[in-house]
Amino acid sequence: MVSEYRLIRMQKDLARSLKKPAAKRSWIMLIDVDKCIGCRACQVSCKAENVSPPGVTYRVVKEVEDGEYPNVNRIFMPTNCQQCDNPPCIKGLPEDAYTKREDGILVFHYEKMKGEKIFKKVQSQCPYTAVYRDTGAFYTANTPELEPYETRICYEYGKEWVRKGAGLSPIGAVRKCHFCLHRLESEMLPACVSTCVGGAMYFGDKNDSQSLVNELQKKRQTLRINESEGTEPRVIYLTGTIASVSVCAKCHG
Repeated sequence: MVSEYRLIRMQKDLARSLKKPAAKRSWIMLIDVDKCIGCRACQVSCKAENVSPPGVTYRVVKEVEDGEYPNVNRIFMPTNCQQCDNPPCIKGLPEDAYTKREDGILVFHYEKMKGEKIFKKVQSQCPYTAVYRDTGAFYTANTPELEPYETRICYEYGKEWVRKGAGLSPIGAVRKCHFCLHRLESEMLPACVSTCVGGAMYFGDKNDSQSLVNELQKKRQTLRINESEGTEPRVIYLTGTIASVSVCAKCHG
């Protein structure tokens, strides 16, 4: 019931914010570490939604232990691209290789973000281990035929991408989480948020005073990873009864 209310509330928040110009919206993601049960439903749904191949996982659920026997806690820490307002990953890249949208989402232009050299540059500059290169691998390679779930169209950044056949291809490109931008623009929450079994994921507009994400930030202790580096991340962790700031830093630092 609580999870259902959470989704309905966020869906209404999303619809309300989409009525505003992009410049008036400011998307953020909240992750309640106390509620994450480590089921990795978010990770699976992300891969399914974005047709991501081996070696490309926009969402990762890390694990960290805290305390000493017999008082030991095991904490699950979901992480993804932080959509930084001051993203270090793009330093030195051609300006036509990316776009920092007015609503806060960092867009990679796949056509301009291809090759091992540019991948290593972006990877070395990202403090969140959140970027991956599509090498062209398939899970069902070397079998009688590739499974349809690997060759279907994906709709990242408002375009139709196919990893096999004619058309735009993400193979060779640097890929990362984009808050499921294509879903947002269709009034749908990010896949990871919609499928979170523990109700640990929240998404909304920080410029909307009525949004659930703003309500939660006022009630809970919050943490942004590597904030001291001046990245200004848009993924915010809610901490409290189980997880502490030190535990979060241990996992993501």
